[in-house]
Amino acid sequence: MKDNYFKQRDKLNQEEIRKVLYNLPYFCDEFIRGIESNTTPLTRLGYAQDLSRFFKFLTTEIIEFKDNRIKDLTIDDLSKITATHLEIYLNYLSGYYNESDKYLSNTPVTKARKLSAIRCLLTYFYKKDKLAQNVSQKVNTPKIKEKEIIRLEVDEIVKLLDNVESPSYFSKRQNSYNRITRKRDVGILTLMLGTGIRVSECVGLNIEDIDFNVNGFKVTRKGGGQSILYFSDEVAKTLKEYLEERLNNEKVSPNETALFLSLRNTRIGVRAVEKLVKKYSESCIPLKHITPHKLRSTFGTNLYRETKDIYIVADVLGHKDVNTTKKHYAAISEDARKSVANIVKLRDSTLNDVN
Repeated sequence: MKDNYFKQRDKLNQEEIRKVLYNLPYFCDEFIRGIESNTTPLTRLGYAQDLSRFFKFLTTEIIEFKDNRIKDLTIDDLSKITATHLEIYLNYLSGYYNESDKYLSNTPVTKARKLSAIRCLLTYFYKKDKLAQNVSQKVNTPKIKEKEIIRLEVDEIVKLLDNVESPSYFSKRQNSYNRITRKRDVGILTLMLGTGIRVSECVGLNIEDIDFNVNGFKVTRKGGGQSILYFSDEVAKTLKEYLEERLNNEKVSPNETALFLSLRNTRIGVRAVEKLVKKYSESCIPLKHITPHKLRSTFGTNLYRETKDIYIVADVLGHKDVNTTKKHYAAISEDARKSVANIVKLRDSTLNDVN
């Protein structure tokens, strides 16, 4: 059986991990292998890349390590890393020039992620009694400011979908592409707005994953688990219209199983979906920066408002921790503030009757 999108993605990530590890110290291979059972290949690749940047910093910026090649670093060298070194590194990440003399900077979120990779490495060897202490625990994680949750209101959803079906903001060239991809783009947007699936989950769908008998589909979740999600008749209508066009396209290989296709008639990619969301939204909703994740936020918020059940929302969105749902999607605090606005009375309403 032909490997699906997610298995192919994992294979590519495994290959990239091996390439990165080739230039890293020997103990990094042990670390990556040791965390394999509870991490995804994408997570391990991110760790390997972040560690590569850190060791590059150590051997070029920190005097105690400047005589070392990255690949020659040992566990003993790892034990020489101090909390101060890590704090200097976090400061360095605020702005530096890379090997191509390009200036790069990192947000607190990115800094926190890079520190997490180092902390995970040091914790791993500390637990294996190969390090006497874990200095990363002495370093504060960069403070991350809470962002305002951006989502679409009902009228903005209508504007967005109308702009796909009857674009009035585009050039002639853009309109020519829209005529070719219109049914596909409506299908993608309505599916994401109507189910809250992640963009990676969306592009990974195959035709056989869809079952119109129950208006449901099988989705591979973040982390590799699978779930069955259900969609409305409105979503089903747009998917059927797209599928009729897609299945009648003679240019598509009979071996292509992907549900959503690119203009080259192969599986559409995450970046392409991000671009189409931006293209359709920025012209009709200029005050909001809309991404596929904002469509997910929109669904999560609307589902909570209809059900008032945060656990259902967490389950449908595929969150392992309900606190993630509370924090990012449900806009509970805003709804609560509105609901209690008229509870507290400042003056007895009967006073007006007396007067």
